[in-house]
Amino acid sequence: MFEAYKLSEISEMKKIQLKGKDFLQLSDFSTEEILYMLDVAQELKVLQKQGKPQPHLSGRVLGMIFEKSSTRTRVSFEVGMLQLGGHGIFLSSKDIQLGRGESISDTAKVLSRYVDGIMIRTFSHDSVEELAEHATVPVINGLTDLQHPAQVLADLLTILEHKGKFAGLKLCYIGDGNNNMAHSLMEGAAKVGMDISIASPTGYLPNGKITEKAIKAGKLTGSAVMITNDPLEAIKDADVIVTDVWTSMGQEEESSLRLKAFQAYQVNKELCKYAKSDFIFMHCLPAHRGEEVTEEIIDGPHSVVFDEAENRLHAQKAILKLLLA
Repeated sequence: MFEAYKLSEISEMKKIQLKGKDFLQLSDFSTEEILYMLDVAQELKVLQKQGKPQPHLSGRVLGMIFEKSSTRTRVSFEVGMLQLGGHGIFLSSKDIQLGRGESISDTAKVLSRYVDGIMIRTFSHDSVEELAEHATVPVINGLTDLQHPAQVLADLLTILEHKGKFAGLKLCYIGDGNNNMAHSLMEGAAKVGMDISIASPTGYLPNGKITEKAIKAGKLTGSAVMITNDPLEAIKDADVIVTDVWTSMGQEEESSLRLKAFQAYQVNKELCKYAKSDFIFMHCLPAHRGEEVTEEIIDGPHSVVFDEAENRLHAQKAILKLLLA
């Protein structure tokens, strides 16, 4: 459990009620709510490892809309619903009328009559906001171009497992700052009191409004937020190093331009010498070895990427249990 909380405060956290809420971005939740989600994720993970049943969502159904393809998001949500006693229905844009021009509001209203929750993985964050506005069941953001909160909840769980705390840690993100991982990492780190530095080239810096919100949240938790063009400055004394692909889904036409822009932002052995000697390396996957990260880092002793990938399942089960049970 998060080290900064006394037993009495943990007891109070158990009273937190998230049922019926949407999960769109981490900035929508208080520090206590995020820590409670992590606590529940840890509990569910222990129960699974012990082989104990977890029928919290018996009879519940999650509709899963995919406008972007996925490995980890689909499998983790579908398996998570199954392990919790419920069922997940895969809905690609080719399978539902949304792909043929039906409005998001109509889709939200119709699905709300059939399912207990909706998870969507799509391009526009506005689409998720609109879906949540018109749905009468919880909406979960599985990924947008702006935010990836479910992934970052799993990242926080992984950091907690390997470092045992958040306070006093520094997370360094190197690469495209104007992407969903950088944005959600800023929000997540600021909420739990962990310092974060982001190194990106000019033209690829994080969204200004999200940065402002993270800085504001960090003032309440003691989290420092640094945005820089210098990867050496960002990675100095880092406890956690994170990167992501330089060209995300839907940006393929920009690939050659991005390869040039990010050449100095590869996470490699030379750069990592400036981090703490016991740093951990994280990547949400899929990874392009030889581009944003070298094989010796992502496949080396500091890498926890597969622990991180597994924790998608446990973190998302916590989200599902707390919102739908």
